[in-house]
Amino acid sequence: MSDFGGEEEGKRLLKARPLEERVTWRNLPEKKQLLLLALCRLSTPLSNACLLPYLYYMIKSILSEPEHPSAPQQISRLTGLLVATYPLGQMSTSMIWGRLSDTYGRKPVILLGLTISVISNLAFGFSRSIGTLLFWRVLAGMGNGILGVMRTMTAEIVKEKRYQARAFLALPLIFNSGRVAALAIGGCLADPVHNMPWLFGPTGLFNVAKNANGVEWAIEYPYALPSIFNGTVLAICLVLAALGLRESLPTREKHRDFCIIIGRSISGFVRRMVFQEHDSGYTAIQVEEGEVLTADVPVASPASETSTPTRPISKTSLRKIWSKPLIKTFLAFGLLPLHNATFLHIFPVFLSMPTFDNDHSTIFHFTGGLGLSSPTVGIFLATLGICGILLQLFIYPHLQKRIGTLGVFRLANFIFPIAYVLAPFLALLGGHAIAKWPAMGAVLFAQVMARTMAIPSSVILLTEAAPRRNVLGTVHGAGNTLSALASATGPVVGGLLLARGIDAGYVGIVWWCWLLVVALSALVWSFVLEKREEDGDALELEE
Repeated sequence: MSDFGGEEEGKRLLKARPLEERVTWRNLPEKKQLLLLALCRLSTPLSNACLLPYLYYMIKSILSEPEHPSAPQQISRLTGLLVATYPLGQMSTSMIWGRLSDTYGRKPVILLGLTISVISNLAFGFSRSIGTLLFWRVLAGMGNGILGVMRTMTAEIVKEKRYQARAFLALPLIFNSGRVAALAIGGCLADPVHNMPWLFGPTGLFNVAKNANGVEWAIEYPYALPSIFNGTVLAICLVLAALGLRESLPTREKHRDFCIIIGRSISGFVRRMVFQEHDSGYTAIQVEEGEVLTADVPVASPASETSTPTRPISKTSLRKIWSKPLIKTFLAFGLLPLHNATFLHIFPVFLSMPTFDNDHSTIFHFTGGLGLSSPTVGIFLATLGICGILLQLFIYPHLQKRIGTLGVFRLANFIFPIAYVLAPFLALLGGHAIAKWPAMGAVLFAQVMARTMAIPSSVILLTEAAPRRNVLGTVHGAGNTLSALASATGPVVGGLLLARGIDAGYVGIVWWCWLLVVALSALVWSFVLEKREEDGDALELEE
């Protein structure tokens, strides 16, 4: 009877085990390391999104004749060029960073990239010419070419495949949070003498010199304050990463890291001083999450008495890497930023452009923008960005569980064209003080919802399409290069078409002839992708 009862108890425990091992945010391994890696990911939204609310006005202030009739067209061209130089810098270094990380480790490459980001962000706000702005934008992009390294490091930190879906969602989640903060802060901190006169104006708190016009350096460099904020935050992330981020490259993860030792000493000192933790007389061996203490005495494996020698991992040739499913996914991965990056550039410029009298407009013949100030643009974009974070936290996991990663990706690609068809008609509401706000919110919410579902899905699909784990670095490096190329091409084409549309009186040209066409192509191509059998099991997302 006891044997029978033990057998039944064993069966019961085996059946209960899957319920205990459900994939949730709480049981996600290596959360501290993922958090540090996600903080490093802030370099992209702070470098790239912070300037969007005030870019139109920044270029306008630099132009010699900002009130010239052709100024809106010229500004749209230059903003497109400035936005495009950043991903061009990313594209030029993505493969180089990946190669260096395979040789010298992931952590040194990430720290070097963050250092370049700090310098370029600080210098950007103090630039007074288009040429220097372009230079620092390119350098910022080169420093942020480490995205592929971060994605590879994510896969190496979280080795179990069933946890990787949530692990890969951590970086976009921090990215979206950083983007929301960057949009709001960029819009509000720009031109602080006029936007925050109580601090930087003639009677402002920081005007200690009692300058008649306000704080002198803020007058001379009106767009330096957002850059100072960016550089400071990134410098803090750099220090935290240096002191806490562990190396994940298998050939170098056992090497002694003096920065980690310093970080543990500082952490211990803070605990003793702040939390009043006293020394017990024993020396604590600090074990990081994911590390395992091993004794000198060999321990037998539960499965067998003898150990099996580890088989060396064979390298995969480049020809075998580029399988047909991977190439299909690769193309879908590139189409997404081609229209999404254009929207992220065009929409803030469109909101900042002056309104136009469209009394004699037709269904296609109308022009102008909505005439919003930079703080208004930043806060509006940030408010809708919060919706994206909530969608990613609470809606995306349930959708992914119900219809799968590919199903969510297709649904997102169906929503994009709807937003692009409706967006230009906002110009007709520029003179309506109330009606324009819900209309703007509806268009932006649709686009935010679509990209919130599409971006993490595209990363997961690309990861799944890789033939082997040992080529993830190559796959994500190539994916980051293609994404950067698309992100550079889209804003340039968008800026030129926006300027052409303003000249011709058809502001919808860029929306209908570029964004809509690319989005429809992406929608059609999403049905070419094939669903993988393990999609529901290996990448299950349960709350």
